[in-house]
Order: sequence, then structure tokens, then C-alpha cells
Amino acid sequence: MEVTEVKVRKIFSEGPMRAIVSITFDNELALHDVKIVSSGDKTFVVMPAKKNPNGEFRDIVHPINSRARVAIESAVISAYKKFLEENPDAEASTVPAEI
Repeated sequence: MEVTEVKVRKIFSEGPMRAIVSITFDNELALHDVKIVSSGDKTFVVMPAKKNPNGEFRDIVHPINSRARVAIESAVISAYKKFLEENPDAEASTVPAEI
């Protein structure tokens, strides 16, 4: 499975959350509400989750192995950095969707 597209949907300028993105796999499957979070000097990807009745969060979808996680995280963070380079004046806002 290959990440064929990453769309930055929303940018945040405050707090640890940096962006919300959508990922397309093999030009056939879309995954929405993936978060990019920054903590200290580390930036990482957080998969969509829902809150259980007991208050704990549980991933709705997640990579099964480290190879898949690294591939997804690398593609998402690279696309985010490219977006920031191409849009240096990007502020906390919703990015127009191309749907």
C-alpha cells in the first residue's frame, strides 16, 4: 500500500497540534482527520480516534506494523513541511478543500 496523496486541511499556530490532514492510499482509499502534533523537537502523526464511554481514546484506524507507521508518518510530515514551504504566510485556518 502506498500513500499517494496528503492534503493539509487545517493549520494551527497555537498549542501542540500543528495540522489536520487527509491521506489517500493507492488512489483508492481516503483517511480523514489525521493529526500532526509537535512536542518539543519531535513531530509525529496521530491517527483518528474516538472517545469510549469510559473516557479513554481508541484509534479508529492504525498501522499494524512499524514499517507501515514509518511510511505513513514520513509521507505526512514531508507533505506538511512542503505545504509550509509553499505557503509561508499560512495562518491558523481551514485550507480550502479540493473536493
